Amino acid sequence: MTTVMVSTMIVLLLLGFPMMIPLIVAAFIGFYSMFGGVEQMDFMIQQFMAGIRPASLIAVPMFILAADIMTRGHSADRLIEMVMKFIGHVRGGLAISTATACTLFGAVSGSTQATVVAVGSPLRPKMLKAGYKDSFVLALIINASDIAFLIPPSIGMIIYGVVSNTSISELFIAGIGPGLLILGMFALYSYIYAVIHKVPTEQKATWSERWQAVRKAIWPLGFPVIIVGGIYGGVFSPTEAAAVCVLYAVILEFIVFRALKPIELYKIAKSTGLITAVVFILVAAGAAFSWIISFAQIPQTILATLGLAEASPTGVLIAISIAFFIGCMFVDPIVVILVLVPIFAPVVESAGLDPVLVGVLITLQVAIGSATPPFGCDIFTAIAIFRRPYIEVIRGTPPFVLMLVVAAALLIIFPQIALFLRDLAF
Repeated sequence: MTTVMVSTMIVLLLLGFPMMIPLIVAAFIGFYSMFGGVEQMDFMIQQFMAGIRPASLIAVPMFILAADIMTRGHSADRLIEMVMKFIGHVRGGLAISTATACTLFGAVSGSTQATVVAVGSPLRPKMLKAGYKDSFVLALIINASDIAFLIPPSIGMIIYGVVSNTSISELFIAGIGPGLLILGMFALYSYIYAVIHKVPTEQKATWSERWQAVRKAIWPLGFPVIIVGGIYGGVFSPTEAAAVCVLYAVILEFIVFRALKPIELYKIAKSTGLITAVVFILVAAGAAFSWIISFAQIPQTILATLGLAEASPTGVLIAISIAFFIGCMFVDPIVVILVLVPIFAPVVESAGLDPVLVGVLITLQVAIGSATPPFGCDIFTAIAIFRRPYIEVIRGTPPFVLMLVVAAALLIIFPQIALFLRDLAF
């Protein structure tokens, strides 16, 4: 049965079907083989519905909607301008500003693709004009945007939290440390790159200009305050924080900034609805698929074959890193989380690993894989947005992938990078 399920998924993927179809068909084969008839398929539907029943998933469309509103409005531009006024004049300042702006917008939106669009679109032309090579610029944008996977709110962490029954609040705060570590590594590399290639610096802004930029960015900076402060101040849950973010985005872009007209809210809601439908179908199909492989004890068989049942905690973390890194090079991150988390769940529990640490490491590997050839999803987002050929987009990625791998290794060796703030808060 396992061979048939996996073979079917691979064949359907190679034939060009969207990922939801192979997942649904594989789940159907599993349920049919186990329960022996179409009349028993109502149980599969029950598993589909169980997958999308957790209330925490309501946060996903809310954060997508808030990100869409901000991307079309002025929030991203104001954040970028503030960062540029403070960092733009240092060596490599434009590149460092881009990485910082991606991190800030990730803390506002939680979406890597929204970050690519919101930050990459205005800053790429400026970086090219300043003398940066396009291969470096594209690689910086797609990899720095993946910091949004780690900085709360993270849609990837929400999905992991639902699948693994791990506290989303703890995952959110645990992602801050690794996210800032990666930002520091990208900033250092940007400085070295600018020195080697003798990239000219920007004119230094006056303190008056900086203060004006800060005043403009005060409202958008309210998003991370609402999310982090509200959740850890005990004011509301992550799901409630997502709803508050939507309200805040509507007030900001439609009333305060007047960047959008009321009629545009329909288009934005429609776009969010389409994305949410795809995500929820994937989650539902993934839940049914996960149930069938767990019921058939496939994870135990795979882990025993690989010898992970008796592996050390460090060995388990390394195996998880490799599996998720490779998986996200070929498949959508949400699907990889839905399929692989249940497989590794038994060995994570037996090794006594902190599920929050595992979740942060998985999220980091998802971020790496999303920007890694051949099929990292953010690569194709950049191709669509910037209209550049595939080879040009991936040409500059190796140094960034290496830095992300080093960050993952540091997280395994020094887990307090993620757990320090979690332990402090909880």
